[in-house]
Amino acid sequence: MIRVFRLFKLGNFIKEGSIIIDALKESRGKITVFMTFVLLTVTVLGSVMYLVEGQADSGFTSIPRSIYWAIVTLTTVGYGDIAPKTQLGQFLAAIIMIMGYGVLAVPTGIVSAEMVNQSNSASVEKEITTQNCKSCLAEGHDRDAHFCKYCGEEL
Repeated sequence: MIRVFRLFKLGNFIKEGSIIIDALKESRGKITVFMTFVLLTVTVLGSVMYLVEGQADSGFTSIPRSIYWAIVTLTTVGYGDIAPKTQLGQFLAAIIMIMGYGVLAVPTGIVSAEMVNQSNSASVEKEITTQNCKSCLAEGHDRDAHFCKYCGEEL
């Protein structure tokens, strides 16, 4: 029963979770465009692999099966159930494998950049200057303040 109460400690991370969710929402358009590009790339490369390896009796028996192979290769899963036999097919497979690292890195970069943008915009809004009031000599005014927040005099 005590272990159940440990779950309440996770409440401290709700703010961090909402930051990630907001970053995902803001970068949804970019990720959608990227995933559309990846799906088109996989379809084209799978079809090309069918043309290259279809006659070599290497498991590329149809275009959908070749697209499956391209997805498995591009996502760096690599089950190994289908493998190219020809040199041209192996060269194309190597290119797809290298492209797979970009498929993993690009969405991470998009979301990370959006998180940094949100963090920067939040800190700029709350930024405080060392400008002091000529009347009461108070410091700690907001960057966009025109009047002292303590005495009301013009800055």
